Amino acid sequence: MNARKVPQAGEAYDTVEIETDRGTTTCRYYEAEGARNGVVMVGGTGGGFDTPARELYSQLAQGLRNDRISALRVRYRHPADLVESTVDTVLGMRYLESQGVSAVGLVGHSLGGAVVIQAAASDPAVRVVVALSTQAAGTEPVAGLAGRAAILLVHGDFDTVVSYHSSEEVYRRAHEPKRLIIYEGTGHTLDEVAESLYVEVKAWLLKHLPGTLI
Repeated sequence: MNARKVPQAGEAYDTVEIETDRGTTTCRYYEAEGARNGVVMVGGTGGGFDTPARELYSQLAQGLRNDRISALRVRYRHPADLVESTVDTVLGMRYLESQGVSAVGLVGHSLGGAVVIQAAASDPAVRVVVALSTQAAGTEPVAGLAGRAAILLVHGDFDTVVSYHSSEEVYRRAHEPKRLIIYEGTGHTLDEVAESLYVEVKAWLLKHLPGTLI
């Protein structure tokens, strides 16, 4: 893995390009100086730097810096491919680890919910998993995270893209610590509850990443 960091003038992040024999994975890196904890955030099949809930990811990435947590947003090479998207996410985790991060949180939306569960299963450094409006397919490894990763599942009961029953199914298979939040009257992107979601996700990350306080 070869990574190249490109500072962005006037922006809050650096662009990181991770080159492998599978292609180049592009990320946005929000570095917190001296951070030992890091969070990787991924979207769904929309591609690009997809984020739910009215720019939740950029807000989280910038807000977590105040808690000495670095963040990395990953752009998938093949947004509809679960396996390749998981590879991209794992590469992002490896990059954070190369920067001194020893404990990782993962946040994923829609397809990304399955992606982060798959990625968590591959690395014991993952302590927290947040799956937003997740699909059920591909989430089977969640049962194997018992005892090492805290699981937060969030869904809207008005989601017409992926039923909230998917998150309920994942919750049943997950082990403690775990939490399920179903928002009433809320759709797939969770825009209606953006402010509340920011508070819930950040609190869960701070509660379960080592050495952080809420």
